[in-house]
Amino acid sequence: MTQTPSQAEVPCAVDLTVSEQPMDSIPKEELFTTVIAPCSDAEPQEPAAEEPSETPSGFAGFGFSEALLKTLEEKGYKDPSPIQKAAFPELMLGRDLVGQAQTGTGKTAAFALPLLERLEGRSTQPRVLVLAPTRELAMQVADSFKAYAAGHPHLHVLAIYGGSDFRSQIHALKRGVDVVVGTPGRVMDHMRQGTLDTTGLRSLVLDEADEMLRMGFIDDVEWILDQLPEERQVVLFSATMPNEIRRLSKRYLREPAEITIKTKDREAKRIRQRSITLQNSHKLEALNRVLEAVTGEGVIIFARTKAITLTVAESLEAAGHDVAVLNGDVPQNQRERTVDRLRKGTVNILVATDVAARGLDVDRIGLVINYDMPFDSEAYVHRIGRTGRAGRTGEAILFVTPRERRFVGNLERAVNQTIEPMDIPSNAEINQSRLDRLRDRLSQAGLGEADDETPLLQELIQRVSQEHELTADQLALAALKLVVGDQPLLVTGDESWLKAPFRNDRRDDRRSDRGRDRRRPEREARPPEENMTRYRVEVGHRDRVKPGNLVGAIANESGLQGRMIGRIQIFESHSLVDLPKGMPEDVFSSLQRLKVLNRELQISRAS
Repeated sequence: MTQTPSQAEVPCAVDLTVSEQPMDSIPKEELFTTVIAPCSDAEPQEPAAEEPSETPSGFAGFGFSEALLKTLEEKGYKDPSPIQKAAFPELMLGRDLVGQAQTGTGKTAAFALPLLERLEGRSTQPRVLVLAPTRELAMQVADSFKAYAAGHPHLHVLAIYGGSDFRSQIHALKRGVDVVVGTPGRVMDHMRQGTLDTTGLRSLVLDEADEMLRMGFIDDVEWILDQLPEERQVVLFSATMPNEIRRLSKRYLREPAEITIKTKDREAKRIRQRSITLQNSHKLEALNRVLEAVTGEGVIIFARTKAITLTVAESLEAAGHDVAVLNGDVPQNQRERTVDRLRKGTVNILVATDVAARGLDVDRIGLVINYDMPFDSEAYVHRIGRTGRAGRTGEAILFVTPRERRFVGNLERAVNQTIEPMDIPSNAEINQSRLDRLRDRLSQAGLGEADDETPLLQELIQRVSQEHELTADQLALAALKLVVGDQPLLVTGDESWLKAPFRNDRRDDRRSDRGRDRRRPEREARPPEENMTRYRVEVGHRDRVKPGNLVGAIANESGLQGRMIGRIQIFESHSLVDLPKGMPEDVFSSLQRLKVLNRELQISRAS
């Protein structure tokens, strides 16, 4: 294996300085922070045609083997991203590392490439363990490891997660794997049963640590960390750095290098963000109008619950759209096929919940529609991050009810960008969009190259023209009518409701008032936190329930982020959970049927 380069050899602009605010447990003189400014504006240096370049360029300057460099070249990898340039030297040296970067910055390759390169020879025990918050992300990371290990045929990678056959995972582990990528719950299951041997583990990666925190898995992560060997490398990547993640890094990482990626404003603003204020009852009609007027190469529609995804998908299918659904009820193998269809373009519209869409990475997504406003800004950032990937531009549209308008400012602060107001597309806008699409199709067909059937079609046109004495214009018009079909080309329906004044939903107001009256005695005793409502669930200590069980189950069913779930108090036969005020009735209904540890929550507002 080639020698690891020094940091002075790292390409691109990397500034290594002593951190001004080191972690309490790490001496100031020993903690380094790497701050990277994206280098996308720099012109690539072309190597000389005859003589090799003295200065390493691309991936060649990090000490990677020829086999790995050849694999990267075959896959079209030319230059490392900023986070990769900073992480490679540290991880090749075996240092612990804390990396803060948004999704889509190349962080998977940032830890996968050096960890793979440091694996030497064969082993019967896993040497690298990667923890991911969802099975989709676990599969994606495992696929990346397999792709990078193409030049190392002796290395074996395995993804383990819930929803797949446990026995087949056991057989694979017994045969021997080098890299295990899994969700915390399934990794714990294998460790407890003794089927996952971690005594030979050399490196642990916590990918999207903040997501694991929000989904209630942080206790599971700490349990896993406590079982691992003393001497190991720990790598933590997170889009944000909440206090809990900082505490975790202080406890389990030793003298870590810190990497922070500063995103340029122009890159952050590749996504045009707009919002439509409307009544909840008008959402489906508005959605159809947006899809007609705002064209996107691929579209993802985010809904709050599984029930809403089905309602939206049925409405769009009735309107003639080809739609796929991703929610918690969709089996894992079907999820994989659905994402593959979206990636290949055989389906253009995906309706999904937040949980099912974690780890979804499809470059061709041009439009994201937030059919339901997310409960917090982190979920919003994650949703709109599904578009504008791989250097492309994208568009995000947010549906906002009058009662939700006050929350838009929080989202704008999270993305440091204005969310422009937008009207529901009118008949005129829809008609213009339809005409534009028809013109584009006609232009592409006219400019397309001839194929084997072109002479046959030309002969058919001449015959019809001679038999009926039709001009070329008449034939072209007839062909266009065949393309348009029986449905009218232009929309002429009533659109007066588009400008209807907003009204308050009295039923919601009455429901809120009743909720406040019923909660008053309890709030006076131990009031919930601000903007929270207290609920009672019929599981408690006797059921061996833990806070993480409740957080994970509620987040998975409702689309709520774990951070938005407030105080949890567990008693012998029941528990109290604080959830955000104004939770929609459909979310409440879905939680009533939810099971935790095989017992129904039977959630109700606490009295």
